[in-house]
Amino acid sequence: MVDDDRDMCQMLEADLRLRGYDVQWSTVPQEAFERLKHEEVDVVLTDLNMPQMNGIELCERVVANRPDIPVVVITAFGSMETAIEAIRVGAFDFVTKPFDMKMLSLTLDRAVRHRELQERVKVLSEAVEKSRRQQELLGESASMLALFDQLTRIAGSETSVLITGESGTGKELVAKALHQQSNRNTGPFIAINCAALPEPLLESELFGHVKGAFTDARSASPGLLLEANQGTLFLDEIGEFPLTLQSKLLRVLEERKVRPVGGNKESPFDSRILTATNRDLEAAVEAGQFREDLLYRIDVIQLHVPPLRTRGMDILLLAQHYLTQFARQNNKEVTGISKPFAEKLLAYAWPGNVRELRNVIERAVALTQFEKLSVEDLPEKIRDYRSSRLVLGCEDPNDLVPLEEIERRYILHVLKIVGGNKSVAARELGLDRKTLYRKLERYSKSQNDSL
Repeated sequence: MVDDDRDMCQMLEADLRLRGYDVQWSTVPQEAFERLKHEEVDVVLTDLNMPQMNGIELCERVVANRPDIPVVVITAFGSMETAIEAIRVGAFDFVTKPFDMKMLSLTLDRAVRHRELQERVKVLSEAVEKSRRQQELLGESASMLALFDQLTRIAGSETSVLITGESGTGKELVAKALHQQSNRNTGPFIAINCAALPEPLLESELFGHVKGAFTDARSASPGLLLEANQGTLFLDEIGEFPLTLQSKLLRVLEERKVRPVGGNKESPFDSRILTATNRDLEAAVEAGQFREDLLYRIDVIQLHVPPLRTRGMDILLLAQHYLTQFARQNNKEVTGISKPFAEKLLAYAWPGNVRELRNVIERAVALTQFEKLSVEDLPEKIRDYRSSRLVLGCEDPNDLVPLEEIERRYILHVLKIVGGNKSVAARELGLDRKTLYRKLERYSKSQNDSL
């Protein structure tokens, strides 16, 4: 509050404090403006007629230097021209003398809510801007911020990166972000799903072929390794790469030369290889389904994309992002989500991760008849979802269980949370993998014995 009348400042301070405000005041406009450079306030209330600097001049300076802080100007009764001038230079609102304290309080309340809304919009805008930099990887949770930091640090490197995470978490988006932030961002980004093609077609697509190499090879094809020259090749679902072709892939990655199917000449290539999997590749190595030397070659740096259920309020951030996107696409006036809708989203386990959330919001926007999404717009499995929680404490002595049973329940709970990935579960539990495997084998044997 800025007013050259000390008595007025003290009177307003006493009244506004009773209404819940923390009030600071100054009788010198220049001093008040200097304080705004170092202190955070929600609203400035200033008188108009003051020596040295009047309220209009102070308002102009605040708007120019701290546009996030709304300014309310006190004007003389009937001075509409002055009030209009205050609004013109950027004042949030004005009140006229003599003023009613209740009306003044309502005006200040609106100004505070306006600033809060600006702050929320700023946070969301920064998150959206960050997502643009990270190729639509949207998130503010600690796990996602750590992932963004890792991306930034390794994007310029040529080191092999293995991206891990459950299906639907956005592993390809991470790969695109790495490409976009790398020195190869002007080159092509080419992705191939290793699980989607049969072995002969995958070999031909990846390594290329010469004309006549097989029945349908009517013309030669360079293959994706060469097509991705000066860019990035992303091998998704690398855990499904055929064992019979893994030695050929390993040799290509080590020698940086590729020989097409049916050919006898090798060609050098210059593309960065990124891989991704939702499988436990260390377990696949032990099962003889994946070459250990190939794993060492592709897993120099590992980036783990966290499952959606562990990302907290990111769920609502993503929901709002998709809501805006689909509302625009469908030309519907849907502006937000209701509180019960949000609570259902936060309670659900999201086995399909971000991909499932996107599908749910697209469906809800298409079905809703209101401006805000409601529980009725959700699929039945989410509306009726009941979270299953591990309870380690109890009050009834009859519910007490042995320590070994508590350990069993917790291990199985952690394994479920990490999507069945035994290597990740072992790391989170502080166990070596062999110890975890022995325990799981014992649990399985005990279950079979009880049947």
